[in-house]
Amino acid sequence: MARGKLRIYLGAAPGVGKTYAMLSEAHRRVERGTDCVVAFVEHHRRPRTEVMLHGLEEIPRRELDYRDAVFTEMDVDAVLARRPGVALVDELAHTNVPGSRNDKRWQDVEELLAAGIDVVSTVNIQHLESLGDVVESITGVRQRETVPDEVVRRADQIELVDMSPQALRRRMAHGNIYQPDKVDAALSNYFRPGNLTALRELALLWVADRVDAYLTEYRSEHQVSTIWGSRERIVVGLTGGPEGRTLIRRAARLAEKGAGGEVLAVYISRSDGLTSASPKELAVQRTLVEDLGGTFHQVVGDDIPPALLDFSRGVNATQIVLGVSRRKGWQYVFGPGVGATVARDSGPDLDVHLITHDEAGKGRGLPVNRGARLLGRSRLIWGWLVGLGGPVLLTWLLNGVFPDVGLANDMLIFLTATVAAALLGGLFPALASAGAGSLLLNWYFTPPVHTLTIADPKNIVAIAIFVGVAVSVASVVDLAARRTHQAARLRVESEILSFLAGNVLRGETGLEALLERVRETFGMDSAALLERESDMAPWTCAGSVGPRPCTAPEEADVDVSVSDHMTLALSGRVLPAEDRRVLAAFAAQAAVVLDRRRLQQKADEAKELAEGDRIRTALLAAVSHDLRTPLAGIKAAVTSLRSDDVEWSPEDQAELLEAVEAGADRLDALVGNLLDMSRLQTGTVTPIIRETDVDEVIPMALGGVPEDSVGLDIPETLPMVAVDRGLLERAVANVVENAVKYSPAGAPVLVSASALADRVEVRVVDRGPGVPDEAKDRIFEPFQRYGDSPRGAGVGLGLAVARGFTEALGGTLRAEDTPGGGLTMVLSLPRATSQLPPTEPDLPTPTTS
Repeated sequence: MARGKLRIYLGAAPGVGKTYAMLSEAHRRVERGTDCVVAFVEHHRRPRTEVMLHGLEEIPRRELDYRDAVFTEMDVDAVLARRPGVALVDELAHTNVPGSRNDKRWQDVEELLAAGIDVVSTVNIQHLESLGDVVESITGVRQRETVPDEVVRRADQIELVDMSPQALRRRMAHGNIYQPDKVDAALSNYFRPGNLTALRELALLWVADRVDAYLTEYRSEHQVSTIWGSRERIVVGLTGGPEGRTLIRRAARLAEKGAGGEVLAVYISRSDGLTSASPKELAVQRTLVEDLGGTFHQVVGDDIPPALLDFSRGVNATQIVLGVSRRKGWQYVFGPGVGATVARDSGPDLDVHLITHDEAGKGRGLPVNRGARLLGRSRLIWGWLVGLGGPVLLTWLLNGVFPDVGLANDMLIFLTATVAAALLGGLFPALASAGAGSLLLNWYFTPPVHTLTIADPKNIVAIAIFVGVAVSVASVVDLAARRTHQAARLRVESEILSFLAGNVLRGETGLEALLERVRETFGMDSAALLERESDMAPWTCAGSVGPRPCTAPEEADVDVSVSDHMTLALSGRVLPAEDRRVLAAFAAQAAVVLDRRRLQQKADEAKELAEGDRIRTALLAAVSHDLRTPLAGIKAAVTSLRSDDVEWSPEDQAELLEAVEAGADRLDALVGNLLDMSRLQTGTVTPIIRETDVDEVIPMALGGVPEDSVGLDIPETLPMVAVDRGLLERAVANVVENAVKYSPAGAPVLVSASALADRVEVRVVDRGPGVPDEAKDRIFEPFQRYGDSPRGAGVGLGLAVARGFTEALGGTLRAEDTPGGGLTMVLSLPRATSQLPPTEPDLPTPTTS
C-alpha cells in the first residue's frame, strides 16, 4: 500500500490563518471530487474559521474522561475505518489526553499516512523541537508541546502562512483570535511586536532552508552538475596573504548588487595539515567576512584549482573572486597559476573575477623551517649519541661478541641504528649515522677488511644501497616527526586564534582577562600593555597582570610592537621566534580591546554630558514658567488677604486660602519630582527590597487622584513581589495621576494586576487619546509633555521618575495601546523568590458539552 502524502501549513504564531488556509484547501479539493473529511479541526470559537467547516464531512471525535472532566480527541479508528482520500488534522504538535491511542497527535498522523491516507495539517514554528530554546529566549515561554523536526521535514509539501506583526496584532485587537478577556494580556505578553517579528524571521529562515535543501536534493537525484543561479553565491579564494581583505570587500560589493547575494570565503589547506599562511591574517580575514555577513570555510586539497572548483559547484556558486597572482614573472615557467587554471576549467556556469591588488607580482616568501628546535634539546642529544655512538658500539659487538653474522645482516643492523637516530634526533644525526656506518662497514666487514678498498663489485652496490636506504628512511622518519610536532603546534595556535576571533572580537573579554590569557598561554610571569604619547614621552601602563610587570620595553624578556607608541611586554623567559606569530595576534587584539574600552568610556562621558545639558536646559525652562505660575497664584491670594482696602467675606477668604493650598501642593509635587529626578541622575536611589503585597501598595498610591476616577482589579491571591514599598508607591502614583489627567470624563482609569511566569504585571488602562508608536519611548524622557498639554500640567517628570524607580526595583515600565483606544502603562515587577510556582505540564481544556 502506498504511503499517504503529508501537507503542512506552517505559521509563525497563532492566528496567522493556518487553519483557515487548510479548510480553504479542503473546499477546493471537495469541488474537484476528492474524498476529503475533517478528522480534527479546532476553530477556537473564531467565527470565520467556524464558517469554513460548513459543507465538510466531520468524523465524530472520541470522548475521554480525565480528572473528572471530559475531553475530546481525534478518533483514529473511525478515520481508518472511513478511509477517506484526504484527512484534515489540526495542531500537529498537540499532546493527546492520557488514555488516547498515542501520546502525540503527530503519531496519530503517522498511522493515517501508513494506511495510505493523505493528511493536511498545521503547526507553528515555535512547536518545532529544535527551536525550543530559541523560542524560550525570545518569548520567555517554554513550549511543552513539540513535534520532532524530522516529522515536519519529511512532509511532501510545506506551505508558509505569513502575516506581518502589525496585521496580526490588529486581528488580535479586533477579537478575531482570542476572546476579549484574553486580548489585553496576549498583546502585552506573547504577541509583542518584537516577539512576532523574531518568530516570523524564524519561520521564513526555516522554510528558506528547506527550499534550499529541496533544490540540492533535486540536483543530486537528477545528477545536475551545472550551476543554477537561483541566487548569487560568490566564492572568494583566499591564500592567507594580505590581499585577501581586498578580495573580501570586492566580493561583498558584488553581492550587494544582487538580491539575496551570499559571500563564502574559502581557504584551501594542504592535506598534511601544514600551511605557510599566517594564522593571524586568516583570523583577521575570517572576522572581516563575518562582519560583512558572509561565511568562512576551510577545506583540504593538495591541488588548489580542482578543490576550489569542487567547493564552488558544491555550494551552487555563481561567481569566483580571486586575486591576481603574487608570483614573479620567472615563476610562471612552473605553470600558469591558480587564477588562470580556475578560469580555464570553470566552464560557462561560473564567472571568475581576477582582482588586482598591491601584492601582485611581488613574489611569495618561502617559509623558514626551524626543524632543530621542534624536536627539543634532549631528543637532539640522544639522536647524536645514537647516530655517532651507535655505529661504534655495533662494530665492537659484531666483531667481538657476534662475529660472522654475514655482511647482509651487518648492513641491516647498522640500518636499524640509523632509523633510531632519525626517530630521536631527526635528519642530521641520521645522516651522520649513515656516513659513519658506511665507513665502518667498509673498514671492518667488507673484504678486504681494514682497508677502504672493496674487492667485490657486489659489495659496492650493497654499500651504496645501504647509504641510499638509510638516507631515505631517515628523511621520511624525520619529516614525519617534524610534521607531527608542527601539526600539534598548529592545532594549539588555531585554538588560540579561535579564542581571539570568538571572544575578543565580540567584546566578551576585557583587557586584563586577555593579558592573563597571554601570560598563561606562554608561561610568563607578567604581561603588560605599554604606551606613550610620543617618541620622547615616558612609557605608561595601560593594563597589566602578574607580579612586577614591566614599566618599559627594555625591561621585558619579550616585547612585541603593536604600533609606534604601543608595545606588549612580557617577563619570565625568552620565547622562540615561532611563538612570536601568535603573540603578535594577541598584541593586536589587546590594542583593539583597549581602543574599544576607551571609545566606550568617551561615548558614556559624552552621553552623560549631553543628558546633563539637556536636563539643565529643560529645568531652566520649567522653572521659568511652571514654578512661577503657582508662586504667582499664591502671592496674589496672600496679597489679597492682607489688603486693607477690601473686606473679604468668609466664602471669599476660604476660596483664596484654597488657591494658596492648591498652589503649594503643585509646588510640592513639582519640587518632589525634581528632587527624585536629580536622585536618579546621580545614582543615589538605593532601594530596600522587601516581600510586599501589591494589593496593599496600590490603594495607598491613589491618594492624590479624585474619588471614582480609578477602578481596581487586584486579586487577593496575587503572589508577593520583591520591591521597595516606597518607590513602588511613588511610581504607581505618578503613572495613575498621568492616566487620570488624560482620561476623559466618565471613563475611569482601570488598575489591574496579574501574575505571569516569574513576574507580576500592574496595568494602568485609560481611554484617553493614546500615544502613537513613535512617541511611546519619548514620553518617558524628562521634561516631555505629549500633544497639546497645557503648561500647567507639570514639567513632564512624572513618567520619567516612575520608569527610573521601576528600573531601580529590577522591573520595567512600558506603554502599549489600549484595545479600543487609549493608553496602557505596564509595570512588570519581579516576583518574590519564595512565591515562584513549581512548573507543571499544561493540561488540555475540557469540552463544554
